[in-house]
Amino acid sequence: MAAVAAYLGRYRGQSRLHTDSDLKVFLQWSADQPLNPLAAARTDVERYVRWLQDVHCYQPSTVSRRLSVVIGFYRVCVIDEILPHSPADYVRRPLVPPESPTLGLSHLQFEAMITAARLSANINDYALVAMLGLLGLRIFEACGANIADLGEEHGHRVLKVRGKGGKVVLVPLPPAVARAIDRAVDDRDDGPILRNARRCRMDRHAATRRLKHLAETAELRIPKMHPHMLRHTFVTTMLDAGVSLRDVQIAARHTDPRTTIHYDRPQEPRPPPQLHPRHLHGLRNVASINTRSCR
Repeated sequence: MAAVAAYLGRYRGQSRLHTDSDLKVFLQWSADQPLNPLAAARTDVERYVRWLQDVHCYQPSTVSRRLSVVIGFYRVCVIDEILPHSPADYVRRPLVPPESPTLGLSHLQFEAMITAARLSANINDYALVAMLGLLGLRIFEACGANIADLGEEHGHRVLKVRGKGGKVVLVPLPPAVARAIDRAVDDRDDGPILRNARRCRMDRHAATRRLKHLAETAELRIPKMHPHMLRHTFVTTMLDAGVSLRDVQIAARHTDPRTTIHYDRPQEPRPPPQLHPRHLHGLRNVASINTRSCR
């Protein structure tokens, strides 16, 4: 479909792959109805949202992301004069909680995880955990890293990382991460840094399996271990250590500082009930009433 190609043409790299994946979900749902996507009405898009929520039971953040892709698709159709108006204009978005649904590992859990990776017979495990948890790379950035991306700048070892939107940055390698990568690279001169059991490039699915195995080896009780938990740990560990929000934002390569705060919200301790604002407000009112009565 020309409209789909025009919409996806606005994206590059991993952003295009992820957008294509989310849009295919809507197009497949439309084909199953059956429904021509270019003839859809607002009620049809509302039904799609309900299908994501009620049938697949996706998290609000996932539903919101996939709805955003549909809204963007129809917006481009209007810009290109394929449609007179967008059927997704007034579709209600699900309420997404301000805090991230993902929880990172505690300091002790991460220490156990990286120890298990360092002692693992699989030479890729240590590099995988170090690149995610100590560098804060996204899983596609870690799996996409090549030996040719390793270099040196101003006397420091660096790794060329291809991030979201095709952005390329040089990330300095701490000594522990450099040693882990050297162990995974071994004596090879080219190819991917991380490899799977078939000695091919590791993908996110193989990485998830390795992390689950390491979590079991370290005896961590984590029901759904996945790569993003280590990036989350990277951000929250720096914030807990007192690193400024701006420096953490730069290290995590977040465009918006609100994204960095979004990662940190679950780590904020809740005040005890006696210090809750509602409780304190009630105490002040009682004290005020008592004072007036004594007069």
